[in-house]
Amino acid sequence: MTPIELSAHEIARRVASGGISARAIVETMLVRIASQNPEINAFTDVIAGRALAQADAIDAKRAKGEKLGPLAGVPYAVKNLFDIEGLPTRAGSKINRDLPQAKRDSFLGRRMNEADAIYLGGLNMGEYAYDFTGENEHDGPSRNPHDRTRMTGGSSGGSGAAVASGMVPVALGSDTNGSIRVPGALCGIFGLKPTYGRLGRSDTFPFVGSLDHLGPFARTAKDLALVYDALQGVDDADAGQTPRELEPSFANVGLGAEGLRIAVGGGYFAQGGEQVAFDAVARAAKALGATREVILPEAQRARAAAYTITTAEGAQLHEKRLRNRAADFDPATRDRLLAGLMVPAAWYVKAQRFRRWYADQVLKLFADVDAILLPATPCAAPKLGQTTMNIGGQEMLVRPNLGMFTQPISFIGLPVALAPIHTKGAMPLGVQIVAAPWREDIALRVAYELERQGIATAPVAGL
Repeated sequence: MTPIELSAHEIARRVASGGISARAIVETMLVRIASQNPEINAFTDVIAGRALAQADAIDAKRAKGEKLGPLAGVPYAVKNLFDIEGLPTRAGSKINRDLPQAKRDSFLGRRMNEADAIYLGGLNMGEYAYDFTGENEHDGPSRNPHDRTRMTGGSSGGSGAAVASGMVPVALGSDTNGSIRVPGALCGIFGLKPTYGRLGRSDTFPFVGSLDHLGPFARTAKDLALVYDALQGVDDADAGQTPRELEPSFANVGLGAEGLRIAVGGGYFAQGGEQVAFDAVARAAKALGATREVILPEAQRARAAAYTITTAEGAQLHEKRLRNRAADFDPATRDRLLAGLMVPAAWYVKAQRFRRWYADQVLKLFADVDAILLPATPCAAPKLGQTTMNIGGQEMLVRPNLGMFTQPISFIGLPVALAPIHTKGAMPLGVQIVAAPWREDIALRVAYELERQGIATAPVAGL
């Protein structure tokens, strides 16, 4: 097995034991990036010199007999809305390139570094994270490694593409309305959107403060749990974080789904998509023995309320830029933000009130179930440049509707693991595994069980 195919936990084990050097891992990944990135366009910034220096420092620690961190020698990269010391935090935009260089890494970047992971750079994304396609007006689109004529999904498209193509074994992204789960599904890899407030967000460029989550991508459920554990910690600079004690997900993930009560979401989540999306959920449910159906009440209204909050808060954040540099935005992003400036305050307040009611109703479901299975996207990856899609005879816009099944969940901050479902000869799809607040461990256990049974897989594209 080549270093490109190794899981993150296997890399860490081999580096710690001296079976392979951290420098050899990094050099292999840099060669992979040089060969794959010109076409896939996942990386916008590669910090090779820093990565090699980190690798040498880790190898020196090992040679001295010092204890290495849980991610020793594991290369990673981040969506370019995370601060990277020495680079402007572009957040997928043209305007932000004029910002001063970041003085330090983001909080989660520092957590990864403390675990002895190795920073390889910044990743392509939709402008200001207001995107579900992975197509960037300024840097070009990230391309799906399984079919380079297709979208990665967004807005963390570069993160999904980098992991799926083997340029890094793990990556970090953000998820406001589905931006980890959509690219995870379309690129065929695992992803985790933790509970709102679980992971610190300081030194990252925001989109919608009351909806923004940060989380990892990986090619195995165990890697997802390993990285998630490393990321946990109190971020004193993030007022939106709700500090809690470390949940040892990596240690528990091998327990699988035994004893868990698992249901399938019906109603809104069983219509409006292509049959293959629902077939993926059915495959997962059969493997897990999940026969019960539950209904998330008013999910469609939840999606509408999420749109209202997203556009109103996002527009307020960018009001000065819209006034002074409107021509430097992607027109599609600019126009939605301009519309957000005109949302009446009463609509925003009503959306937030509905949000509280909806959260109460959905949380009641977890008195009787531990996890709920839902489709991640209504279809597999559309073609690059495709603006509409026909689903069940209904013509739908691609950009907003790729997130139709993810928005009602992030709206109330529930933890979700994304399990990739691959079918031979077809593009991958994904299944959302939704758990109660702070029960990421349950979602990860279910994802692991699907992987153990061979239902959820994430092969390196192109190998």
